[in-house]
Amino acid sequence: MAFYEHVFLTRQDVSGQRVDELVEQFKGIIEAGGGTIGKTEYWGLKSLAYRINKNRKAHFSLMNLDAPHEAVSEMERQMRINEDVLRFMTVRVDELEEEPSVQMQKKDRDDKRRRERERPREEAKELTDG
Repeated sequence: MAFYEHVFLTRQDVSGQRVDELVEQFKGIIEAGGGTIGKTEYWGLKSLAYRINKNRKAHFSLMNLDAPHEAVSEMERQMRINEDVLRFMTVRVDELEEEPSVQMQKKDRDDKRRRERERPREEAKELTDG
């Protein structure tokens, strides 16, 4: 079997719960075809560089796959049929990464910076109150 990284975009008006349902649906297709899913990541609702089918934003999701080509082809066929999926891209890789993707690392880094910026404000407030 081969390793794949698969990213897909869903419409902006779809709920986060529906995105999770889609991920589970596509996981089922891969597993029925004899493959396994290494990890899945929800990257969030992000702005697009240009409109796709009148959408300015989309929900981004990543799936790491260890599956035969037939299972991946079937999943892509189902994505083409599904009206909630705007775009998808599957890339074959030599090995799957177990650590968080660059997108998730960026999100963690941004959250950490935000907490560090807020900490001096809280400390200053404690000094003036106390």
